[in-house]
Amino acid sequence: MARIGTSELDVFPLSLGGNVFGWTADKETSFAILDAYVAAGGNFIDTADVYSSWVEGNSGGESETIIGEWMEARGNRDDLVIATKVSNHPLRQGLGAANIAAAAEDSLRRLRTDRIDLYYTHFDKPETPVAETLGAYDVLVKAGKVRHIAASNMSPERLTESLDTSAREGLASYVAVQPHYNLVSRDTYEGPIADIAAARGLSAIPYYGLASGFLTGKYRPGTTVDSARAGGAGKHLDTPRGLAVLKALDEVAEGHGAELATVALAWLAAKPTVAAPIASARTVGQLPALVALADLKLTDEDVAKLDAASA
Repeated sequence: MARIGTSELDVFPLSLGGNVFGWTADKETSFAILDAYVAAGGNFIDTADVYSSWVEGNSGGESETIIGEWMEARGNRDDLVIATKVSNHPLRQGLGAANIAAAAEDSLRRLRTDRIDLYYTHFDKPETPVAETLGAYDVLVKAGKVRHIAASNMSPERLTESLDTSAREGLASYVAVQPHYNLVSRDTYEGPIADIAAARGLSAIPYYGLASGFLTGKYRPGTTVDSARAGGAGKHLDTPRGLAVLKALDEVAEGHGAELATVALAWLAAKPTVAAPIASARTVGQLPALVALADLKLTDEDVAKLDAASA
């Protein structure tokens, strides 16, 4: 298990991404994926109120609804750490106090629970003062509806201002960041955000840990992959970095008898500030390579090889 920042939340080293629930995984498949994840020892599920509003016929909240129905059916809420997000639902845009209060109630209702373990600022809204946002979170924490808060897609300046405001005003404070971070996308996190996380005791819980599937190794020159994410993943084949990373992943994976996806996630897990990378599975068959992260520890040489290939 990994501890998230300064919280008391102990989580499985792989967070199961819920973005596919209600999108590329229907309810029955989603239940099966969630069952298999828990059976493998998993307890950390990531979703957002906006998932999956981009799908025709959806309005947002579909992922939370599926997770809520599953938890109710299984009676396992107390065994789980549930993370969701606010600011980007089509009907709950922004980080104003009233919107956060309403969005949290919506998420609690869909999740069929009385508390959110980790509540993220999904996308920062610079027009809203950080004190207003943090004050709204503080009300939720004091009411027991949210246990801890975290930030995703936030600038170093706003993150620092938020942490300083929380400390000065005695408000709930971010314990984690959720950056876009993987072997072919390192620039968003490495640098100021990672430095702040290390200095202030925040954990990183990276999203796009497998670069939309590119780091599974199924995307190769001359291949065609039938996936809703093929466009986002395939673009890395056109870059020297992408091809170099695949070569290094092949070599490290062969040395451990592991899947490429497992190695790519293990590289993230080896980074000092990372608590648990996020990855999603749209079929039960994709899950074993993800949860195998818990049993794979890369050597210093492995990490150095992957670092060099992805530089």
